[in-house]
Amino acid sequence: MDPRFSHITDWIFDLDNCLYPASSGLFRLIDARMNAYIRRLLDVDEDEAHRVQKHHFYTHGTTLAGLMNDHGIDPHHFLDDVHDIPLDRIGADAKLNAGLGRLPGRKFIFTNGDEPYARRVLGKLGVESHFEGVQCILGSNLRPKPELHGYQLLLQRFHIDPTRALLVEDMAKNLKPAKALGLTTIWVDNGSEQAQEAPDIAHVDHRITNVADWLHDLFDGKTA
Repeated sequence: MDPRFSHITDWIFDLDNCLYPASSGLFRLIDARMNAYIRRLLDVDEDEAHRVQKHHFYTHGTTLAGLMNDHGIDPHHFLDDVHDIPLDRIGADAKLNAGLGRLPGRKFIFTNGDEPYARRVLGKLGVESHFEGVQCILGSNLRPKPELHGYQLLLQRFHIDPTRALLVEDMAKNLKPAKALGLTTIWVDNGSEQAQEAPDIAHVDHRITNVADWLHDLFDGKTA
């Protein structure tokens, strides 16, 4: 294996637009359901719902956090609703499966989504058996990435030594707390970044474009 990662014993992965290609458009289905949820909640049109949704995302880290703060919604109802999507845009990924299988140590999912949805996606990709646990938004006490709180809970819950752990994320801003805690950071630069400003890559240790390709390259002498 690439010697730069030989010290890693715990491999932590984001889920959406990270373990599967952003080009699949799967997350756009969730985005559309969030828009519909806001339209019903506030009795507004699609454009206004989009404005509200993105305002909450940029201000609070997730649409859910903003809607809870401003409108007191039930997070469980919201999560069940927006994640009720078909998964036919993704399928079993043999290369990802093989790469995860070769990694030494434990694997985890760290997501701002909920666990039932995460496990549905992992099952559709054919990789669920590789993961020791899922830290979802509920496990982070509804405080989304990039709030430090969820990262600290993840490390405590699974007894992870941050100096021997790695986080793979498609949103560069979500790597900043990980880097501050001592984790190695991998940015999946695949065009899915949803920041209002250019990504700050000062806290990015390695930059890749595809997780399955990177995992494959870890074991054939290539570098990232």
